[in-house]
Amino acid sequence: MAAVPFDQLDGDIWMNGAFVPWADAKIHVLTHGLHYASSVFEGERAYGGRIFKLTEHSERLVESARILGFEIPYTVAEIDDACNKTLVRQGFTDAYVRPVAWRGSEMMGVSAQKNRINLAIAVWEWPSYFDPAEKLKGIRLDMAEYRRPDPATAPSKSKAAGLYMICTISKHAAEAKGYADALMLDWRGRVAEATGANVFFVKDGELHTPVPDCFLDGITRRTVIDLAKRRGLTVNERVIMPEEMAGFEQCFLTGTAAEVTPVSEIGPYSFAVGEIARTLMADYEAEVMPATAVAAE
Repeated sequence: MAAVPFDQLDGDIWMNGAFVPWADAKIHVLTHGLHYASSVFEGERAYGGRIFKLTEHSERLVESARILGFEIPYTVAEIDDACNKTLVRQGFTDAYVRPVAWRGSEMMGVSAQKNRINLAIAVWEWPSYFDPAEKLKGIRLDMAEYRRPDPATAPSKSKAAGLYMICTISKHAAEAKGYADALMLDWRGRVAEATGANVFFVKDGELHTPVPDCFLDGITRRTVIDLAKRRGLTVNERVIMPEEMAGFEQCFLTGTAAEVTPVSEIGPYSFAVGEIARTLMADYEAEVMPATAVAAE
């Protein structure tokens, strides 16, 4: 699949209420969302024919748009239905789901309040976000140059396309040096997250994770916190300074794409792929599978 450009994949894309052939799902070069980042999106995964926590994702999509000052012309229930229909139409049971909403091309300029709000949903097969062999032994992270911005300067609670510019820069820079990803600090110099995933650490049998006050409180992050508490593990959501990483024993990332991915190295700091990380990886894999799929195994 990696050899096929994404604009040449097979199937259909749901776009503004109708299915269009994959290759015909196009926008104009003067689309406001392209020039001024007036775009929000979601990343979702389907397991065994069910999109995990679909409604939570749809709710966040609508809220992200509201934060950016526009209203998606579909209800959460309608977005859920469109996502499910697109998954079925593509014929996949295990897949990645990408809803995206943006301001159109009717007006060009910073102000474009009368532009149409568009919504599209694409579904494709997507294997592990990180190399499976590397994931099992723990991936390596570099330290990112850019930092997560102060919420007073950017809409950090929105899953907005523009906020991912520094993530792309940071991940590309890390990959160029042989790393899988990069860890980002926030504007205060505190540990924040990876470029597209939340981060957890383990010390003395307890989990430690940064307070999401300037980055997304991920849906997978909340799921893993719940799974850890079911195991009786203590979860400390707190300020974490970079130098504290020297004392942590384990580390892992969480995200829809990353799922639960152990980390073996962040810059000068090393971590073991320990029992807690492996247990939560297995617990998450069990959690996302529909009960009917599990029963059939």
